[in-house]
Amino acid sequence: MMNCFQEKAAIVTGGTRGIGRAVAELLLGNGASVLITGRNEEAGNKAVEHLRGTYDAPVFFFKGDMGEESVCVNVADKAKELFGKVDYLVNNAFPFTAKYLDAKRSDWEHVMSAGPIAYATMIKEYVRVHGAKRPGAVVNVSSISQYIAQPHRWTYNTAKGAVGQLTKCAAMDLAPYIRVNSVSPAAVWTDECDRDHEDPFFERYHMIARVIESEEVAAPILFLLSDYASAITSTDLRVDGGYLSMGVEGWKVERPLKGSD
Repeated sequence: MMNCFQEKAAIVTGGTRGIGRAVAELLLGNGASVLITGRNEEAGNKAVEHLRGTYDAPVFFFKGDMGEESVCVNVADKAKELFGKVDYLVNNAFPFTAKYLDAKRSDWEHVMSAGPIAYATMIKEYVRVHGAKRPGAVVNVSSISQYIAQPHRWTYNTAKGAVGQLTKCAAMDLAPYIRVNSVSPAAVWTDECDRDHEDPFFERYHMIARVIESEEVAAPILFLLSDYASAITSTDLRVDGGYLSMGVEGWKVERPLKGSD
């Protein structure tokens, strides 16, 4: 797919682990230069050490909390300084703050500031360094949680819902030059996902009968960044293993009701 990434440059927030790390690896493997961000300096340095030992394309780490506006500004400036340009932005870093009646105002402020507000700020800074009238692409990592209600997740699901609206509004205002899309995964094997769940749990809620791997989300993200998706904008791509297509019965579960003649 991916010779279109040669001599391109990208920012991937939250790129030290999980989906962000998988996106960075795929971009680097296809020739793009990448700046990843994260809050943990040790994790960031280890990630860069591994990536530089594996890929030929340039990769760097920027330490910072994306919930801080100054960090967003500095990340964009650093990428422009390192690469001379920034072709792509992948907004991935997002707090998994899952609370409901127990949510304090500070919890709401945190999940919104480090979530959709950080995404919006990074898009603004990306446009500043990239230019509003040059072809480019942004992908926001959302979630199936933007579409459904889940127990005890007012904060997280509301924030992911905001990502859906942000994606559509940004796509409209940045058209026709910059495309803005999102992906919505279901359960993905990251350190936020409990690998101790028994397989029947995942078999019931994913048609593919297993949890999604980070690499399986990274590939659709690269597709949306690439020239192969040149006519796709303001779209959410559900990378959910069939999760959202099912009702409460799930998949391959014995049902007491049967049809009749």
